[in-house]
Amino acid sequence: MRNSSTEDYLKAICHLQEEGGRASTSLLARRLRLSGASVTDMLKRLASEGLVDYAPYRGVILTRTGLRVALRTLRRHRLWEMFLVRHLGFSWDQIHEEAERLEHVTSDLLEQRLDAALGFPTSDPHGDPIPSADGTLRKSKQMSLAEAVEGSTVVVRRVRDSDREVLRYVTALGIRLKTKLAVKEVIRFDRSVRVRIGSQDRFLSEKLARSIFVEPANRTPAERRARP
Repeated sequence: MRNSSTEDYLKAICHLQEEGGRASTSLLARRLRLSGASVTDMLKRLASEGLVDYAPYRGVILTRTGLRVALRTLRRHRLWEMFLVRHLGFSWDQIHEEAERLEHVTSDLLEQRLDAALGFPTSDPHGDPIPSADGTLRKSKQMSLAEAVEGSTVVVRRVRDSDREVLRYVTALGIRLKTKLAVKEVIRFDRSVRVRIGSQDRFLSEKLARSIFVEPANRTPAERRARP
C-alpha cells in the first residue's frame, strides 16, 4: 500500500488533468495548500517511482501506473462518501474530509464489499462519477450553470465538492441533485445568473454558477446514458 501523501498527490494531479491537461506546479501547490518547493520535491520523487511524467516549467502528468493508483484512491473516496450519506446520516457538506481519511486505509476486499453493499453505485452524493473497479472513469459532458443559455431549463447533475461553504449555500437555496432550474437572466457585466428555483428567483454569482453542473431538462434517459 502506498502512503497517503503519495495518493493525495496523484489524486490531485488527476483532478487537474481532467480540468486542463498537464498540471502546473503552482496549481498543484494551491490545491494541496503546500509550498511550491515542497511540491517540486515530491514531484521529483514521484517521477523517480514512475508515477508521473514531470519536467520543470512544463508541469506534470500521470503515467499509466500513476493514473491507476489515482483512480483507485478516487473510487474508494467516492464509495465512502456514498456510504456516509446513505447509512450514517452525514450531509453532503460533511463527507469530504471523512472520506479523505477512510480512502487511505481501505483494502481491496473492503472496497469490494463496500461497493456491493451500496448496490454498485456509479456516482457519489455530489454527482461525481465513481471510477469502476477496472479503473474506467466515465467522462462527463455536463456544462456549468454559468454556461447555460438564458431562457433554458436545466437539471442539476453535479455540484463541486471542494468547498463546504458552496455545498451549504446551495443547500440553503434549495438546490439538490435533480433540481430543475429555470435560467431567467444572465447578467452581462458580472456574469451572475438569475434562476428560478420552485417559485422563487435567486441570483447566483458567476463563481457559484461555475460550481454547479447541469444538463438540459429535456434530455431523455437514453441520451443521458450515451453522454452522461
